[in-house]
Amino acid sequence: MEAEVCITFAEFGKMQNICNFLVEKLDSSVVISQPQFYHTPGSVENLRRQACLVAVENAWRKAQEVCNLVGQTLGKPLLIKEEETKEWEGQIDDHQSSKLSSSLTVQQKIKSATIHAASKVFLTFEVKGKEKKKRHL
Repeated sequence: MEAEVCITFAEFGKMQNICNFLVEKLDSSVVISQPQFYHTPGSVENLRRQACLVAVENAWRKAQEVCNLVGQTLGKPLLIKEEETKEWEGQIDDHQSSKLSSSLTVQQKIKSATIHAASKVFLTFEVKGKEKKKRHL
């Protein structure tokens, strides 16, 4: 008897564990193909959103540090604008790109299928003078 089973995993570690388990239990009677990697549209959109949030957080932190340095207090944001978003798939080294994709190791396939995202944001904050603490006598 011969059967083909196709399984979709969201976690690479779980896929490895199950493949290892099947090979251990079924020995040579099981053939496991190389994994095929893909990203759902929702996961790419989530990555874009996370990149934007991290960019805003970084801008806020930098503004906070500048205000502290010059003796001011950072106020509320007056303008938050995402100016640019880009994403790209990981790349394999140039000397490896000439190889057929079937000859790449799993680690190389993961590296080449990994999606990176960057977000450029513009923020304007209100800046206030340092608030003096009231003394209680």
